[in-house]
Amino acid sequence: MVLTPLPDSRTEPDGSAVIRVLSYNIRSMRDDREALARVITACAPDLVLVQEAPRFFRWRKRAAWLAARTDLVVLGGGATAAGPLLLCSLRATVERTQDVLLPLTPGLHRRGFATSVVRIAGTRIGLLSFHLSLQRDERLAQTEALLEQLDEMGVEHAIAAGDLNDVPTGGAFRRLAGRLQDCWAVRPWGEEHTYSPDDPRRRIDAIFATEGIEVLGCGVPAGLPGVTEADLRAATDHLPVLAALRVPAMLP
Repeated sequence: MVLTPLPDSRTEPDGSAVIRVLSYNIRSMRDDREALARVITACAPDLVLVQEAPRFFRWRKRAAWLAARTDLVVLGGGATAAGPLLLCSLRATVERTQDVLLPLTPGLHRRGFATSVVRIAGTRIGLLSFHLSLQRDERLAQTEALLEQLDEMGVEHAIAAGDLNDVPTGGAFRRLAGRLQDCWAVRPWGEEHTYSPDDPRRRIDAIFATEGIEVLGCGVPAGLPGVTEADLRAATDHLPVLAALRVPAMLP
């Protein structure tokens, strides 16, 4: 099946910006790196919010390889954010970045957020990549920390995306969807379920946006030209989520 194309990235005559945003859990690039790069490149994103980026030996070199291979640049995150990573195209002007480490629960993985404020077509956009806990109580606490972090960024428009380790009926997912737009629910495009690539039955990865952002389409880009089923299966153990969003023009 060939998908109806999402809008291309562009700046509209009224000054608003159409952007393409990709969220992707890449399992520390332990799988087929070339397949991963092909999927990302075919999605033509302006912004990539990554989860499970390389965190250990030569992690910066591996993140730089992925950015170069996909014609993007590393914006922030990685090991210093406990896994979330931000990549962007040269269309984005970086205002600031911040890596946030969350409290460590003994016996569980360290978690964190990769955050940034960028300008595209002059409009400020906050970004937050996250990977929530497998443990319910910790996941709920991290959800509250995520919303607080967005509030503290001081921007009107923001995008948060990542691996929730939760489904739409779960508490963490519902809490985020109650405060932000769940982009797939607002304007579904492509496939819904993101885990696992061999037999996707659950939507545990999502892109969320603040109310002032218009959702033009969002979903798993299976069938997008250049995105093959073989590459989606080989790249990592999650399917990506791609969204086209329209951000209002900068106020005078």
